[in-house]
Amino acid sequence: MNYGMNLKKIRERIGLTLVATSKIINVSDTLYSRYEKEKQTIPLKHLITLCHFFDVSLDYIFGFTDTKKYSNYRKEMHKELISTRLKELRKENNLTQIEMANFLNIDQPTWSIYESSKSLIGTPFLYMLCKNYHYSADYLLGFIDKPKYLK
Repeated sequence: MNYGMNLKKIRERIGLTLVATSKIINVSDTLYSRYEKEKQTIPLKHLITLCHFFDVSLDYIFGFTDTKKYSNYRKEMHKELISTRLKELRKENNLTQIEMANFLNIDQPTWSIYESSKSLIGTPFLYMLCKNYHYSADYLLGFIDKPKYLK
């Protein structure tokens, strides 16, 4: 994934220190440094918080688009919409829950938890889905309605 380098570029461009950025998501500066170096995966909730703070889209942080922010962006996340859109992605690609879980190298009950909105999908799994199926991460998470697909 490329989010670490992109987070660092944005942070430095606005003149924010690593320590100040770590305080935004309430983690140690050492841990945040590991996120930027991608030595540890940043939890999606922290990544979303930083996107909102930096006023950029998740697709931009992931390196899927040069569009920093969508004009129709909304900050609210609705678990039911995420659930619906994850199911939609799976069904559009004619996959069973087991096939989707196998693609992500997780077990089917874990995928079922993501689809039923009992837990927020993990950052690497969201990235893999978006990269492989050309879906917008912001669309899947319900922050935008268009664009749905990215090139």
